[in-house]
Amino acid sequence: MPLQRSTTADKFIVDRRKRHRNSDVARAVRKTRDRLSQQAGNPDFDRELLKLHARSMIGSAIVVPLLVLAVAAAGLFTGMGKEIGVWALFMLICYAIVAFMAGRVDRTEAAETNPLQTRRDFLIGHFLCGLGWTWFAWLGCDVCQIDQFHLIKAVVLLLAMAATAITASSLHGALLAIFAIPVAVYAYAGARLWTPVELIMAGLLIVSLPFFAYVARHLNRASLMLLSFRSEKDALVAEVETAKSMSDEARRRAEDANLAKSRFLASMSHELRTPLNAILGFSEVMSNEVLGPMSNPTYRDYARDVHESGQHLLDLINEILDLSRIEAGRYQLNEEPMLLLSVVEDCCHMMELKARNKDIRIVQDFESALPRLLADERAVRQIALNLLSNAIKFTATGGEIRVRVGWTAGGGQYLSVKDNGPGIPEDEIPVVLSAFGQGSIAIKSAEQGTGLGLPIVQGLLAMHGGEFELHSKLREGTEAIAIFPLSRVMEELPALPTKAVAARRR
Repeated sequence: MPLQRSTTADKFIVDRRKRHRNSDVARAVRKTRDRLSQQAGNPDFDRELLKLHARSMIGSAIVVPLLVLAVAAAGLFTGMGKEIGVWALFMLICYAIVAFMAGRVDRTEAAETNPLQTRRDFLIGHFLCGLGWTWFAWLGCDVCQIDQFHLIKAVVLLLAMAATAITASSLHGALLAIFAIPVAVYAYAGARLWTPVELIMAGLLIVSLPFFAYVARHLNRASLMLLSFRSEKDALVAEVETAKSMSDEARRRAEDANLAKSRFLASMSHELRTPLNAILGFSEVMSNEVLGPMSNPTYRDYARDVHESGQHLLDLINEILDLSRIEAGRYQLNEEPMLLLSVVEDCCHMMELKARNKDIRIVQDFESALPRLLADERAVRQIALNLLSNAIKFTATGGEIRVRVGWTAGGGQYLSVKDNGPGIPEDEIPVVLSAFGQGSIAIKSAEQGTGLGLPIVQGLLAMHGGEFELHSKLREGTEAIAIFPLSRVMEELPALPTKAVAARRR
């Protein structure tokens, strides 16, 4: 059967295993996604798109002006005269105005931006640039030495259109505001000349305009989706931060409650043990008839019952205090070299009488010559006694308990206590390993116990850096294994030389 370990705790401030919490989280995330799924007209995203457009205009402010300067230089070189220079100056002024507006929008906080006015200002600036390209589409060159001047104008317009479709995609309608009129003017000029080349280029420009508008629209949708994802991520991060704050607060309260519990138990231990010691002492005197015989045997039985109940209550208090100290990290280990074999053998002898009363045989299977462990002997003794006590408690009359001590595969040492009792159902093992947890078999058999033995064993082994494993099969028995790591094993020291050996060496 696979190894089983406890995955539960005594107290949960937030039980993350509950399905209703998972459904609540999923519902909140889905609601946030629906809220943040961007459709056109969201003022927050309109501001963000305008900010993106402004940054894009600033980043690409030199691209189209360089094209304008190159065209102007080529025109001056071919003899177009001052008209091409005036056109270039007008274009540079228009793009400088757009860059200035973009810089102002970029410096303004998004919450303070008026989306409608800013979008209108940008479109007006782009429309002015479009008037400049209209002027360029209307330009002629009768004296220049270039035969295919209209073809060159179409290529320049295509380049400017492609660059604008990429850089101005965040502003819906910017491409049409710039190039709708220039393409119409160029088509009119080409139709007037009525030459095949001009007609082909005019048709190409007319087809290219909706194509680049389609590209710009898809880039705009991509930018919109990016903003939507970023907003969703910010909202989810905010929810995570809120959940983390709540978790930290719950953890702080749990730590405060645990500290208050530890202080209460520490202060009440003396108040509880003092009257219990008196009850145990007087009830033992009465049940043993130390001061004289009791005429009524029923009273003697009552005194014995009082003594057993008081002893059980004292054991319960001691176990609760031990577990509380372990959980609070206040259990101090008194580490010293010790032999695991010797401690387990003493514990077997201590539990021998209790086992004989139930006709249970304890079989010892120890490996010889095990080195010492660096551990707390009292804690190791408590581990062994708890495991043996549980085995005897749940083993039927005439059963057998096998106790083994030996090496682990990793070089550590282990203690195994295996019985042939009724076993534990697989789904009840986590319950048995939790504090105050008892299986159905223990409840049905009304076995006296607190359900703290195995949690204490787990805690003590964890403080030693070890592990606790529980193998069980229904109606076949249970095996509890306490494992001490290799780091706790001490190498055997060499024997000191005797006086005779030392004399011979001299």
